[in-house]
Amino acid sequence: MPRGPPCSPTSPPAPRPPPARAVPCRARPRGPPSPRAAGAAAGSAGALSAPAAASKWVRLNVGGTYFVSTRQTLCREPKSFLCRLCCQDGPELGSDKDETGAYLIDRDPTYFGPILNYLRHGKLIINKELAEEGVLEEAEFYNIASLVRLVKERIRDNENRTSQGPVKHVYRVLQCQEEELTQMVSTMSDGWKFEQLISIGSSYNYGNEDQAEFLCVVSRELNNSTNGIVKEPSEKAKILQERGSRM
Repeated sequence: MPRGPPCSPTSPPAPRPPPARAVPCRARPRGPPSPRAAGAAAGSAGALSAPAAASKWVRLNVGGTYFVSTRQTLCREPKSFLCRLCCQDGPELGSDKDETGAYLIDRDPTYFGPILNYLRHGKLIINKELAEEGVLEEAEFYNIASLVRLVKERIRDNENRTSQGPVKHVYRVLQCQEEELTQMVSTMSDGWKFEQLISIGSSYNYGNEDQAEFLCVVSRELNNSTNGIVKEPSEKAKILQERGSRM
């Protein structure tokens, strides 16, 4: 059989280089972040905390006037309308909101100011141009029991003060000698008060001493009738009246 060309001898394989050794990387010390990176981190943190901070504030649209307060203030009275509307665990009362997200409340905004201020500091402050009956009506609507009691007490006190009318006084002018003056003033009772002492300038001899005369003006509130019962003056009051009638 014919033979082919002789095969060329095969060259031996080239030796492989030894595997590279892994050199451990050393961590480079990091310097302070750049201002741009610090600002971006702060911005992202602020964006995360903004909703949490905003949830503490509540916006109310009362009759077209906006009020802003904290949820803690509005929930100070647990059984009140405002607490049930804005409580943190989930509102018990449903309410529409306007385009700004404020709760819509169809009440008079003029009288809402004293309601909100009472929830803030616990004091009843009513401007002179506001009627106390209007504040009472709003306090009952918002179901703030402690405020309802305060307003009713103030209305009752004002009614009692008006029914009594202006305080009237009765005056007496008494003539007395110098030696009687101290005893008379110190023994006054039954509401009589010393008002004025007038020297009438006349003097006379009484024994071996000169005695001067005075006019003593006293007064008391005119309130002899209480609940239809007429009070009789006491003996000391009768003495003062007798001395005054001799003038």
